[in-house]
Amino acid sequence: MIRNDLRNIAIIAHVDHGKTTLVDQMLRQSGTFRENQAVEERVMDSGDLERERGITILAKNTSIHYNGVKINIVDTPGHADFSGEVERSLKMVSGVLLLVDAAEGPMPQTRFVTQKALELGLKLIIVVNKIDRPDARISEVNDEVLELLMDLNATDEQLDSPFIYCSGREGTSSRDPAEEGTDLKPLFDTILSHFPPLEMDEMGELQILVSSIDYNDYVGRIGIGRIERGQARPNQEVVVCNYNHEDVNTKGKLVGLYEIEGLNRVPCENAMAGDIVCFAGLEGINIGDTVCAASCVEPVPFVKISEPTVEMIFSVNDSPFAGKEGKWVTTRHLRDRLYRELLRDVSLRVEDTDSADSFRVSGRGEMHLSILIETMRREGYEFQVSAPKVLFKEIDGQKWEPVERLIVDVPETSTGPVFQSMGERKGELVHMSAVGSRMRLEFLVPARGLFGYKSEFLTDTKGEGVMSSVFYEYQPYKGEIQKRSTGSLVAFETGEAVTYGLFNAQARGVLFIGAGTPVYEGMVVGYSPKDEDINVNVCKQKHLTNTRSSSSDEALRLITPKRMSLEECLEFIKDDELLEVTPLSVRIRKRILDGELRAKARAKAKSQE
Repeated sequence: MIRNDLRNIAIIAHVDHGKTTLVDQMLRQSGTFRENQAVEERVMDSGDLERERGITILAKNTSIHYNGVKINIVDTPGHADFSGEVERSLKMVSGVLLLVDAAEGPMPQTRFVTQKALELGLKLIIVVNKIDRPDARISEVNDEVLELLMDLNATDEQLDSPFIYCSGREGTSSRDPAEEGTDLKPLFDTILSHFPPLEMDEMGELQILVSSIDYNDYVGRIGIGRIERGQARPNQEVVVCNYNHEDVNTKGKLVGLYEIEGLNRVPCENAMAGDIVCFAGLEGINIGDTVCAASCVEPVPFVKISEPTVEMIFSVNDSPFAGKEGKWVTTRHLRDRLYRELLRDVSLRVEDTDSADSFRVSGRGEMHLSILIETMRREGYEFQVSAPKVLFKEIDGQKWEPVERLIVDVPETSTGPVFQSMGERKGELVHMSAVGSRMRLEFLVPARGLFGYKSEFLTDTKGEGVMSSVFYEYQPYKGEIQKRSTGSLVAFETGEAVTYGLFNAQARGVLFIGAGTPVYEGMVVGYSPKDEDINVNVCKQKHLTNTRSSSSDEALRLITPKRMSLEECLEFIKDDELLEVTPLSVRIRKRILDGELRAKARAKAKSQE
């Protein structure tokens, strides 16, 4: 059967190249919204964290109707740490819109997602977005895209992909970069003409490949995927199987069946091969499972998701302030939440450790894990995490480590400090080019060398630099890299920080806290320029005598403390420190809180060296 009435497409691009904004305009111009309907910007970024940070974290499905054809659209994340979402989403579609910024051109994540699309043999439409930017360089970007496709061994058909020139914010498109365009009609027409109608087996036995999982308090887990073969109906008896675990088959029933119309899920009585559907009733359903008719159990192969490269240890909070601010604080709560995340995030790994209170969590990068930490924190969980570490491999008796492809766009005057920092981090320059008045530098640098680099990079480039990276490959170990050259200011006793104590402590370094902040012994309250830890008594008060009055404290002036975000804290902490995370606070602390025990452990470690 050939389905002329359906197209399934995904939008892939580097972060901030305008995918979600373009989807907004596609929804508006296809008549999905009423003309007078109030719709917020980036309507597909529905999560609080997504809206706050301006990034897409989870791939989401929507659909539009144009000239009698239903177009299912998957909006994917652009950040490299969430590329697992992109990889699994591509199994639902038969074509992709490859979005490229008209000024920046192809970036690291553009290369990564394009490679995945080409490996699956998907057809491409190249969309050059933001052509209304004053620094747009459309002809050069066209050449760069074609060079990228050739580098990735694209077929002749993929090299002949059509180019569409868009302004996602204005909602215009054209086939000629010299023309401004008035609407997205050229883009819609190209989607219908270039992506062929689906050839599906409607009369065969049911097969649905599950590519995404959602959860609802009323119906439980909801599977989302494309019907590969046959037809689906509500209350149909099915078997859940998996291509990689052929001996695990469970029976069940499709309790509900929904199609995606715009931003809503609409119940349907019958769905055919090619449709993207949502269904409930199968409690143990996972990403990568195949839902089959009971009479013909044939699992569909699922895309191999790339391996994690970074790990952290999540453990139960055991600080003196434990249990004061969180709702979920026990080992059981932490374990259940982490393993529940595995059901939705295919690129995450969770393992038990030798300690019953700790769990090893591996992901694609610092941001991947920090988003999980922030999400759990907002849900009321209280726990502590270790410093991030890269995952090494042993190949032929040699130690190998993950290497990232880093691309930075910086002003010409800032290239010196960047070269110096990359040299210290074992980075290797592989390409350098001028882009307008700026320089684009491309490095291969060990993943561990990028920990904590972002804030230093912004300082080196006076806030004008743009950096992005994506996993490149494993290479032989590059040698030691010094992570941090500063020491920690550690609280000497438990109590409340006061102005007098902070005034004396701020002479030793930069403080993270202000007056009135509760502290405990072993808590890190700042950092010093020297590479050694210093104990400071921020709770010290000035005792009154007959020659002193309390009013003389008014002369003490405190420097504004440095407020650290969650990501900055993860970049900052050393191996002997932990990050305590609660719904209300983020505190850095030493693993060993007692000062004497900490000094003995440090002396013992030095003697063993």
